[in-house]
Amino acid sequence: MSDRYDYVVVGGGILGLATAMTLARARGATGGEGIVVLEKEADWARHQTGRNSGVIHAGVYYKPGSMKATMCQAGSASIVAFAREHGIDHEVCGKLIVATHDDQLDGLRALYERARQNGLPVELVGPDESAEIEPHVRSVGAIKSPTTGIIDYVAVCRTYARLAEEAGAELRSGVEVTGLERRGGQQVVTTTDGDIRADYVVSCAGLQSDRIARLRGADPGARIVPFRGEYYELVPERRHLIKHLVYPVPNPDFPFLGVHFTRMISGEVHAGPNAVLAFKREGYRKRDISARDLGEVLGYRGFWHLARAHWRDGTAEMVRSFSKAQFTKSLQELVPEVTSDDLVRSEAGVRAQALLPDGGLVDDFLLVEEPGALHVCNAPSPAATASLEIAREVVRRVFEADSTGAVPGR
Repeated sequence: MSDRYDYVVVGGGILGLATAMTLARARGATGGEGIVVLEKEADWARHQTGRNSGVIHAGVYYKPGSMKATMCQAGSASIVAFAREHGIDHEVCGKLIVATHDDQLDGLRALYERARQNGLPVELVGPDESAEIEPHVRSVGAIKSPTTGIIDYVAVCRTYARLAEEAGAELRSGVEVTGLERRGGQQVVTTTDGDIRADYVVSCAGLQSDRIARLRGADPGARIVPFRGEYYELVPERRHLIKHLVYPVPNPDFPFLGVHFTRMISGEVHAGPNAVLAFKREGYRKRDISARDLGEVLGYRGFWHLARAHWRDGTAEMVRSFSKAQFTKSLQELVPEVTSDDLVRSEAGVRAQALLPDGGLVDDFLLVEEPGALHVCNAPSPAATASLEIAREVVRRVFEADSTGAVPGR
């Protein structure tokens, strides 16, 4: 590995690889000393990307005009086009967001109006049409979202990586970033494989994103708090209960979407997730504990504000984490026929959620810029769907900084 590059990209998840591919392609044959991607794990997409639900989101939930709303809508089209071009398994199967009781209908209509404001081709349907689409799902009304789909995001990442290399980027796994500073007009990236000097650094570090930013002295104004999402999946002989994707009307007072059913591109049907505090940033099992990670959460006033505001919901999530019967009961709200015997444990994921000091969740993508560096500090769902759009925006900002002289020597 060289010790001098024009650009260093930190993180080998879907955003880091999309950024490297987009940057390498946009840069073209302009000379210079290249691009390198640094990933601390032995392979790509080992954390959020490789453990998400595989959904191509349409953009129903997001505040109109936000980056999430605009990039998700554009991304749901661009990721499908990319998958078609490169032969990646995907299906635009559609999704139902269902009200299971009459007192949820106002919330359903409000969500429908938001989706329409976002320009989405959604439709309000009654219980009869809902039953035709998903005959086993309890519904007094639903939103039909035809542009929602499913995809293999790990295959997307591998394709991004291949195309990045073909465009001239160097990809290095098993290399962890331990320091980042500006020295003598350059960025110095300290790694477990030696120091690297670069003109510009882009960090897409997911669960470690705020830490990488702070290594450089940047203040993202928020801290990553990890929430584990635990899943069950339907046993093969009961997969027929779900034909598309089925979500509940979200509780507007709780910052997560609630347990739902997701048909995966592999044919499996996942049920979940809950949302419980992880005691380690990359803690996929209940017994995974990091004293450093847990101490940072418990010492952060933003977490305690959040906990006080949502302690009832948080307690219910913890109960579901330890009680299969309670998890099953939640799923029966959507599909009454589901029993505990129909469910087996599946792989969990951890969501990197940026939390503000007042306990509020950062509800949009967060890009933090400083001279010679850009940090993606909040990119939860729908970041995978919008990965090409986020990468284009990151590269636009990098080149804009370059043209204004923020990248020394270029």
